[in-house]
Amino acid sequence: MVKERARILVVGGGYVGMYTALRLQRKLKHELKRGDVEITVVTPDPYMTYQPFLPEAAAGSISPRHVVVPLRRVLHQCHVVIGEVTSIDHAKRTAALTTLATHEEGQGGDRLDYDELVLAPGSVARTLPIPGLAEYAIGFKTVEEAIGLRNHVIEQMDIASSTRDPAIRDAALTFVFVGGGYAGVEALGELEDMARYTTRYYHNLRPEDMKWILVEATDRILPEVGEEMGRYTVTELRRRNIQVLLDTRLESCADRVAVLSDGQRFPTRTVVWTAGVKPHPLLAATDLPLDTRGRLTCTPQLTVDGVEHAWAAGDAAAVPDVTAEEPGRQTAPNAQHALRQAKVLGDNLAHALRGEPLDTYAHAYVGSVASLGLHKGVAQIYGRRLKGYPAWFMHRLYHLSRVPTFNRKARVLAEWTLSGLFKREIVSLGSLEHPRAEFELAAGGKPHHDPSDDPKGSS
Repeated sequence: MVKERARILVVGGGYVGMYTALRLQRKLKHELKRGDVEITVVTPDPYMTYQPFLPEAAAGSISPRHVVVPLRRVLHQCHVVIGEVTSIDHAKRTAALTTLATHEEGQGGDRLDYDELVLAPGSVARTLPIPGLAEYAIGFKTVEEAIGLRNHVIEQMDIASSTRDPAIRDAALTFVFVGGGYAGVEALGELEDMARYTTRYYHNLRPEDMKWILVEATDRILPEVGEEMGRYTVTELRRRNIQVLLDTRLESCADRVAVLSDGQRFPTRTVVWTAGVKPHPLLAATDLPLDTRGRLTCTPQLTVDGVEHAWAAGDAAAVPDVTAEEPGRQTAPNAQHALRQAKVLGDNLAHALRGEPLDTYAHAYVGSVASLGLHKGVAQIYGRRLKGYPAWFMHRLYHLSRVPTFNRKARVLAEWTLSGLFKREIVSLGSLEHPRAEFELAAGGKPHHDPSDDPKGSS
């Protein structure tokens, strides 16, 4: 029995936010029915994005709607609020937030009172003050960015196929990816594979005409899969005529020219920025303790250190790794830990409400899998190294088992099966990004969006 009525506020609808709320629904089922507990989830989007599937969504192997999980459907016992928490005063147990109706109402925001706080806003792209980055680059953290990038790549191939200007053709067929982690390598591998296949439908384009460039500031890529598998990945990418530039930084991408620290210059209409993440800015607008990297300092029980009634996990939390041999080590900010931490967090919050002892989060890292395109991949699982088709198959099998809800598992599996029986889809739907443009022209107005001003170069 819960001692007294508890209002639980979950900030964020990503891995930690959704899975924690889902766990609480199950653990506090009877309390929710009686009205002893109330769970509110505040999130900017009405869905949770399963980010490991973004590269395949960009390549067209999975439909975008199957990469996301609708929160209102799975969190049917929670109050889902579409908005953003802008600040938190935990001493007073209040959170300030804005919603989609805030601007219309003209009131400047709302306030939520709570008894228990689960802070899981995730992370945002870590950018640098590089000239032209904000104007011309695109990230790879959301499903909108993944689909926009797919449309953009195919549009660049259309531009290259129809122009007689060699400079425009060369820039359109040059694709620069910055960052050698999971997001950058998998996005590059899947999109290059898709574009290579697409060239067979262009009479004047060949795979050799395209330049794919991966820029990494350190001396290795994919550190999660180990040094040996990282070297293998570099070798495999270079065999596909992909330039892998290690110990190299992007100095500028102003005027659609990528300037690298080694002096190379690449006129390009495509710069994809995947060079790491940083804690969400919301954390700095709270009165909770942060570490030197701006993350919440947490205990192995996933409570915020030294603070009562506050919990955190995932990218926003610095959680001690109790399985590590060296003292002071923290769990890696990845999906594997986030999923498992969310379950422990949900259990511990239910334990706390009932006055029961808390569990300790302890999970040894079992390995990593990465896709490099269709039937290509690398993996290191329980110390065993896999490459090529076996690693790609393991990648799909693992993530199929982890994507939430049976509904999504069935749909993703069906799409994989159909994509194995039929040819790839090579259609660009770039007009989806500006659906009113044609009607505005027909109505005699000027389009709100001028195609010539598109920073990604989309037509």
